[in-house]
Amino acid sequence: MPFHFLRQLSKQILRIWQQKVSPKLLPLLSTIRIGGLILAALSLWGFAALAEEVLEKETDKFDTTILLTLKNLHTPLLDRVMLGITFLGEPVVLLSVCLLVGIGLLILDCRPQATTLAIAALGAIGLNYLLKDLFARARPALWERTLELNSYSFPSGHAMISLVVYGAIGYLLAIQFKRWWILIFILTFLLITAIGLSRLYLGVHWPTDVVAGYAAGLVWLLACILSLEVWRARKSVGSVSSAEKSAERL
Repeated sequence: MPFHFLRQLSKQILRIWQQKVSPKLLPLLSTIRIGGLILAALSLWGFAALAEEVLEKETDKFDTTILLTLKNLHTPLLDRVMLGITFLGEPVVLLSVCLLVGIGLLILDCRPQATTLAIAALGAIGLNYLLKDLFARARPALWERTLELNSYSFPSGHAMISLVVYGAIGYLLAIQFKRWWILIFILTFLLITAIGLSRLYLGVHWPTDVVAGYAAGLVWLLACILSLEVWRARKSVGSVSSAEKSAERL
């Protein structure tokens, strides 16, 4: 069933791509951007397949085994470290980071980038709340937790929203400082992964919650990035056309 869904979704994306994208715009869209569409489709399929397994409770044994294994690693020092890491994924912290980065982008006259970051963050928060209410999965209760939360568990908001926010900021930094893009990617990846792992260590999420959060977040992040790239490509085409018209007048 998931493979059939993926095949149909890929065909639909390809059909829309061929029919709707302007011939002038197409040459400007690199293989990386096409790869982004494919990655988004795979992430969407992965989330749908995982959600189906969760609803049918097929992942309960796997989730429980992973959490109990992590429980054996608990130490007072590691508890404090994980609490610090998970704090970096709190909605208030993420929104504060977005606000500071957004103000910086506006000062640098990068309004489209600032708008994209705002849409990415607010959209991720709204989508996460919607998905939590839709699936209404209870949080783990395998041991007495340091953090007590009353919201639903699936998908993980920390995993989903931190991937979108830190991923978007990492992307904007990477295109600005191209020489350092590998280092930026690694640091961003490690931060997002650490936040997801902290949720498992603290016992407030099932492993499938975190994986689903990453999958849903990646779909939304790629959608925001691709929309920004399409805007930049159109602006580039418009600038070239304007320059050609000016040259013809001369």
